[in-house]
Amino acid sequence: MQPPLDRIRNFAIIAHIDHGKSTLADRLMEASGLIGERDKKAQYLDRMELEQERGITIKAQTVVMEYTAEDGLVYWLNLIDTPGHVDFSYEVARSLSACEGVLLVVDATQGVEAQTLSNVYLALEQDAEILPVINKVDLPSADVDGVLEQIADGIGLDVENALSVSAKTGVGVPAVLEAVVKHFPPPVGDREAPLKALIVDSWFDSYVGVVVLIRVVDGGLKKGDKILLMGAEAQYEVTKVGVFAPELSERPSLAAGEVGFIIANIKTLADARVGDTVTLKDRPAAEQLKGFKACKPMVFSGVFPVESKDHSDLRAALEKLQLNDAAFSYQAETSDALGFGFRCGFLGLLHMEIVQERLEREYGLNLIITSPSVVYKVRTKMGEEFEIHSPSMLPPLQEVSEILEPLAKVVLHAPEVHVGALMKLCQKRRGVQEAFEYTGPGRVMLTYILPYAEVVFDFFDRLKSVSKGYASMDYEVQEWVVGDLVKLDIRVNGENVDALSTICHRDQAYFKGQALTKKLKEFIPRQMWDVAVQAAVGTKVISRTTVKALRKDVTAKCYGGDISRKRKLLSKQKAGKKRMKSVGNVEIPQEAFLAVLKLGDDG
Repeated sequence: MQPPLDRIRNFAIIAHIDHGKSTLADRLMEASGLIGERDKKAQYLDRMELEQERGITIKAQTVVMEYTAEDGLVYWLNLIDTPGHVDFSYEVARSLSACEGVLLVVDATQGVEAQTLSNVYLALEQDAEILPVINKVDLPSADVDGVLEQIADGIGLDVENALSVSAKTGVGVPAVLEAVVKHFPPPVGDREAPLKALIVDSWFDSYVGVVVLIRVVDGGLKKGDKILLMGAEAQYEVTKVGVFAPELSERPSLAAGEVGFIIANIKTLADARVGDTVTLKDRPAAEQLKGFKACKPMVFSGVFPVESKDHSDLRAALEKLQLNDAAFSYQAETSDALGFGFRCGFLGLLHMEIVQERLEREYGLNLIITSPSVVYKVRTKMGEEFEIHSPSMLPPLQEVSEILEPLAKVVLHAPEVHVGALMKLCQKRRGVQEAFEYTGPGRVMLTYILPYAEVVFDFFDRLKSVSKGYASMDYEVQEWVVGDLVKLDIRVNGENVDALSTICHRDQAYFKGQALTKKLKEFIPRQMWDVAVQAAVGTKVISRTTVKALRKDVTAKCYGGDISRKRKLLSKQKAGKKRMKSVGNVEIPQEAFLAVLKLGDDG
């Protein structure tokens, strides 16, 4: 049976990380009778092994629930559970495009935090109806009235219909389903018009090919229909349509207003791009849907296979992963030290970490990841301007007129008691304060302009450390400014290791070079000769350490006798070491490539 348009509700759950989105989704599925006592498990919609291990949502998930409301009518509720971390905000933006309503979950003990605000702005951009839900009211430190005040004053939302729930115990959850039916508008669409469906997500399944998650805007489609992917200009025949309830469930058709999946033997990964429009081949739509704002990666890192024979497997894995993750990009790269690999673009360090783990787990690859670098713009003395994603792309300094670095606007929310420590941290990272305001009793919001490179490298870890875990942050890259930047080269045994090079501010180069050479000394294995580890800016060496040689006792068999015999053996050993050194290659372990990240503030 096709649900009538006026009885469909499409809504998403958004919140700051750890405010209880996935747990609330579990309770809503139980309250609607979708999952029974036998199927219950924590964070049901977090299907990836990584999500379950880390306790975070990485991919937005959708589920259809049938709910009988107080008026006796049956409603079809399409729920989308979204991630909370700043690195996955593109997932939230995509999910909201398929919704008319949003449940804004706020922790009753933590209040409004950085990601709460940024997700609200994303929802407002999509003109979605926002309903505040105060979660964790069962905790002794819950302050529902205080949090409602923060939402009303700090965000400017109407809190008249706000709900208080405990997703852990299930208190107040049935009222949420009733509120979804009453307060969220039904979708708008014409079921007689030509098919128009937006691709919200897509992923590769080794049995059926590409699975495409769509929101049908106009028209409808069924099994056997010939479809046209308008952006890719590719044609396919639909073999399966259906919904997630919560597992994959086949349906005869999908109509305007519904969110579901299609399988159409799509083998070419590039055809099912997120944001593309699906229409019927015989009765196509006049124009494409708006789609999504393209996501621009800001952190780049080299990904190389440990064994060069795995290069083609890595390429295939990256292709499949890029289909599922629109914010991830890659291009071929060659390194003198590591051979053939790829330069990959990410939204942040957590995004990079997740991609690395997915490549290693899901595709069984053994990888080396180089130290990350943000995007810089270079202006040459010849008048050219271009972006560089890697320190190795930087031309010689004598050809460079100026280097521009990206600046990020960083918004910090924290208890008043930690303000001093946060200001000190931001000043250390070359930050300039833009705003300081109180968002509630004992809570402040700090706004700083920081170089993006300083935000990316362990800033979040340091922030949590100095605020004892209470501070939260959100950031957005705003502009590019000229910076006094230099390329810091690392030389091992006299040879440049391009994969360890980094771009940093001139004032920090000496300290970073010292810390890095000291760190590398711990990781580089000892050889039969002395290995020099140097940090250099241009031709000037600014720091050096030496990995001392292993010494074999060549005189062990000499008992007494003439001293000249021992001297002869020692000089012979010395000559041998010199010869080894001139042809010797030093093998650098993977830990050394990530040493750049672990320098901390002293570096």
